[in-house]
Amino acid sequence: MDTLPLLMSGFADALTPENLLWCLLGVVLGTAVGVLPGLGSSMAVALLLPLTFLLEPTSAFIMFAGIYYGGQFGGATTSILLNTPGQSSSIATAFEGHLMARGGRASQALAAAVVGSFVGGIVATTVVAFFAQRMVVLALGFGPAEYFALAVLAFVCTAAVVTSSPLRGVAALGIGLAISVVGIDDQSGAIRLTLGVPQLLDGVSIVVVTVGLLAVGEVLHTGFRPGSPSSPRLVASGTPWLGRKDLRRSWLPWLRGTALGLPFGVIPAGGAEIPTFLSYGAEKALARRRGDSTFGRGAIEGVAGPEAANNATTATAMVPLLGLGLPTSATAAVMLAAFQQYGMQPGPLLFEQEGDLVWALLASMFIGTVLLLVINLPFAPLWARLLRLPQRHLFAGLMVFATVGVYSVNGSVFDVVLLYAVGALGLLMRRYDVPVAPVLIGVILGPLAESELRRAMAASQGDVATLFDGGIALGIYGVLLVVVAVFAVKRIRDRRTATPADEREVDTV
Repeated sequence: MDTLPLLMSGFADALTPENLLWCLLGVVLGTAVGVLPGLGSSMAVALLLPLTFLLEPTSAFIMFAGIYYGGQFGGATTSILLNTPGQSSSIATAFEGHLMARGGRASQALAAAVVGSFVGGIVATTVVAFFAQRMVVLALGFGPAEYFALAVLAFVCTAAVVTSSPLRGVAALGIGLAISVVGIDDQSGAIRLTLGVPQLLDGVSIVVVTVGLLAVGEVLHTGFRPGSPSSPRLVASGTPWLGRKDLRRSWLPWLRGTALGLPFGVIPAGGAEIPTFLSYGAEKALARRRGDSTFGRGAIEGVAGPEAANNATTATAMVPLLGLGLPTSATAAVMLAAFQQYGMQPGPLLFEQEGDLVWALLASMFIGTVLLLVINLPFAPLWARLLRLPQRHLFAGLMVFATVGVYSVNGSVFDVVLLYAVGALGLLMRRYDVPVAPVLIGVILGPLAESELRRAMAASQGDVATLFDGGIALGIYGVLLVVVAVFAVKRIRDRRTATPADEREVDTV
């Protein structure tokens, strides 16, 4: 296949001044919308879709590509600065990114995030351009058993391996899974765990859970913490550039995060949430093994890896959309509607029938990634200056921002009440040292795991063996066993090394 000449022709179309302007506008608007809780790239594309009908198809989809990338990265800004993810794919970034910001390294955290987005986007777009057909075959190989295996892998890695206490991690995962089943069951129509409240029939929004646990819970915990300073100031560093030490700790997480994110955009397995959490867990485990872990105090690896995985997933989501007409994310679904609005049907024949449009879109993905880096890296210190506000003003603004963001999603006062109830839960979890990450992964992936398990059981008439029938599923479970075994061996070694020290202390006494 003459991929390179076709890609060069796509660059020729995308690099016209007019199309460059639309791509730039898309990146700016996507980034701006991405920082709002509850809104993201999918909402930005949906809101702007009617406006693009006046444009030619090529210009419209080039603008969509810019919005797509800008929206994915925009959520990282508030994740790092305010501990409030703009969308669920930015949750993992908040854990260490906000700790870096509180430690005076907000600019470095933002720089690590934007460079990670750039690396993940460039590598993944290159893979899409040259290996799209082979990746379509990978997507076709996934069925209910494979999706369920992926969810189980994410559950175990987040609840038992990433957290310091596996028991508390499993308990937190149980809370997340319980929240995920609230509402009407899609398959049976049964009403579950609504406590007679009609507003809960539609379930609990992931936006409410995310903003409540991370943002409101953090504000309440800081305000009610006994003996804490009444108004400590957060100081942000003034340079966006990463030093040698930061680069040395970031470049491998960028590559590992990209490698984790590449396959997940191809398969409809929950979007970018799984690879970002897996990347976070992998980097935390590797740091522990090296013995130089700064996780829990602001580890730059915990920002670099998840952001690279996030944008790598964003790029490879174009493979099933263009090659199969199968959207694997909310934004891809909106873009599919846009294709149909222009009278095009994504699928195997799209590359032949609308080749000029497809290759211009792929070229604009490269351009959008570069623009994302150029726009956001120099402005990292400007964003970081938000942290120079007194904490009482910052947290007051954050509470207003969170309340308005949640209310704007459905226009529901009940969602606001639920937001503060979830925030109180977040306060209790922090008070008793229960990790938050397993709750979030349970809420996000619980519905996926349940639906795919029920599909597999229905197709096999209750035969559990169907969950292990297939090379991909067995491979995923094999990875899971290796991860658990390594974690168990490390725990045993840690206990053995700690025991002699404890005995010596007793003898001394």
